[in-house]
Formats: sequence, C-alpha cells, structure tokens
Amino acid sequence: MANIKANKKSIRQTAKRAASNRIVRTRLKSVIKELNAAPTKDKGSLVASTLDKAVKKGVIHRNKANRLKSAIAKKLAKK
Repeated sequence: MANIKANKKSIRQTAKRAASNRIVRTRLKSVIKELNAAPTKDKGSLVASTLDKAVKKGVIHRNKANRLKSAIAKKLAKK
C-alpha cells in the first residue's frame, strides 16, 4: 500500500478508470458476439458505432477499431 498521498490518489484514479474501461470493453464484446450469432446490417452498424465510441473514450486504439470494422464489413458482404 502506498504511503504518499499522491500515490494513494493515483491508485484511486486507476481503479476508477479501469472500472470505466471494463464497462466499455464488456459492452463491445457482447455486441460483437450478437453480430457473430446472427450477422445483419443493423447489428453491423451498431458494432461500428460502439467501436467508434470506445476509440473516442480511449479504451481501444483507432487502428484496432478500423481493423475490426473492416472484418465486419467483409463478413456482411459475404452473407
């Protein structure tokens, strides 16, 4: 456990941010699972939107989101 006041604050901030990021990641994973179960254009746009929001919040990298959106587009085009 940290003894310095600033380190204690840093630990609190990190825990708060981790909890926030976990919510976004969990939402993203569940939306992607729904898309994989039954791929439709509506679910594809929902996943793309969720990816963009995750990027905006800094949870995932922009290139990862673009890579996933590209894979989704390929999957929907194949169907």
